[in-house]
Order: sequence, then C-alpha cells, then structure tokens
Amino acid sequence: MKQKVLFLCTGNSCRSQMAEGWLRHLAGDRFEVVSAGTHPVGINPYAVKVMEEAGVDISKHVSERVDSYLDQPFHYVITVCDHAQESCPVFPGAATKLHWSFEDPAHATGSYEQKLIIFRKTRDEIASRIRHFLAEGS
Repeated sequence: MKQKVLFLCTGNSCRSQMAEGWLRHLAGDRFEVVSAGTHPVGINPYAVKVMEEAGVDISKHVSERVDSYLDQPFHYVITVCDHAQESCPVFPGAATKLHWSFEDPAHATGSYEQKLIIFRKTRDEIASRIRHFLAEGS
C-alpha cells in the first residue's frame, strides 16, 4: 500500500508543486502524492520550466486549495514554507507532520535568466530534501 503525502504551501504554485513532482518522479511507486495551498494562485511557469529541465513534467499539475484534502488521511503532511506551517489546518489523520522551509522563488526579481537561476536553486534544494527523506526510509 502506498503512503499518502500532502505537500502544502501558500500559493501551491512553486515549492509544493516541485516537491510533488520530485517525489512522484523518484518514488511514485511507493507514494501517493498531492499538493495544495492555503491560497492557491495557479502553477508558476518558471517552476514548470526548471522541472522540465530536470526531466520532471509538472505541466499537468493543478493548483488546489488545502480545504479539498481536509477529510483525507495522510501518512505525511509536509509544509514547504513558513506561512503554510503557521496557518496549516489540522489534519487529524496525518501520522507525521514535517516542515521544510524553502525560499519562495516566485519573489525572484530580475531578468528571465536571473529568475530561472533562483528557481533552479529552489528546485535543487527540494530535490536534495526529497532524496534525504527517501534515504531516511520514509
């Protein structure tokens, strides 16, 4: 039976989407993975682009509200931004709640290339954290 994981952030546009994509890509046979936001704003095209560069397709992901998952049991609820951690609703069925704080690449400024650099950095940090999570035997 697959373990259920929910990645949660504020906008469900970048960090939680990348985390969902990475965990599906690296261990989708072991996990059922979704992501949501406290205030979803749609998927950021920079996130789609940098994940595509890494061979992970998140172009079909949908930005969803956390409310749609409140009645579901999860093995893990993982917040990936500080605001989501502070405003995270209670998930009575969640066996483990984790917090991984990543900078929000959506706040990057500068040229297209400069923004891509910031998104790539966040992408790689999330990939590293997912690999560590998997190595811990989760």
